[in-house]
Amino acid sequence: MKVGSYEVSVLEGERFRLDGGAMFGVVPKILWSRPHPPDDLNRIQMVARCLLVRGEGRVVVVDTGMGDDWTGRERDIYAIENGHRSIAAALAARGVAPDDVTDVIFTHLHFDHAGGSVTHGMPTFPRARHHVQQAQLQWALNPTERDRRSFREETFVPLTKAGLFVLTDGPNEILPGITVGPTIGHTIGHQVVRIGEGKGSVVFCGDLIPTAAHLPVPWVMSYDLQPILTMQEKVGLLSRAANEGWILVMEHDPVHPAVTVGREEDRFVRSETVRIE
Repeated sequence: MKVGSYEVSVLEGERFRLDGGAMFGVVPKILWSRPHPPDDLNRIQMVARCLLVRGEGRVVVVDTGMGDDWTGRERDIYAIENGHRSIAAALAARGVAPDDVTDVIFTHLHFDHAGGSVTHGMPTFPRARHHVQQAQLQWALNPTERDRRSFREETFVPLTKAGLFVLTDGPNEILPGITVGPTIGHTIGHQVVRIGEGKGSVVFCGDLIPTAAHLPVPWVMSYDLQPILTMQEKVGLLSRAANEGWILVMEHDPVHPAVTVGREEDRFVRSETVRIE
């Protein structure tokens, strides 16, 4: 899909499963299980979706999925499907080698978003600048007891040691026409990524709105550190998306890779599913 001066493609990464109750917080199971039926362990199917953005002399990857460095026990816990489902495989299918990548933009450093940035202890994209909010890197290095298992130091500390991080503090234009904006209800230093201006802009929502089922404002995750703030941030983003015709990429939705949104009375709803090839 052409967006401004960039060619934007969705990359389908690993499939995995997380607890459905954790993904939907206080929403009753009878409601969330309709769009996301759980397995016998109450886990729902998810995908680690990433974005490839090419133009302006840059090759940009937004988030890097789960990665390959998992033990057998961990693979069982999360039902991780690797193989051809990985950031490296998805890039290779589009003729992009790891050394071709000039920039990686992280929404945040949770293991399902930053896992593919390091392979066997070494940076996967050794020539790339890795953009992240300064507050998120500081938080990832010193998480609370509540969220420490969401971070795996082996997926981002090697980037620090290699001097590959470019730290951002607040809203910023990372590259011409590519901007980031903090949305910190999920975790301190989380950011959404927008490509383009006005109607037709592509917005990578990260974990602010992980699936199309999370479009209703109160449908937020138990993983969110500040759920009330998440709700406020969703209202702000969804209002602009509805008014300006943004395309929202759903990072974890196995069925709806991207959507446009509209309003029905006092609710935000999915208008259509968009395929970004």
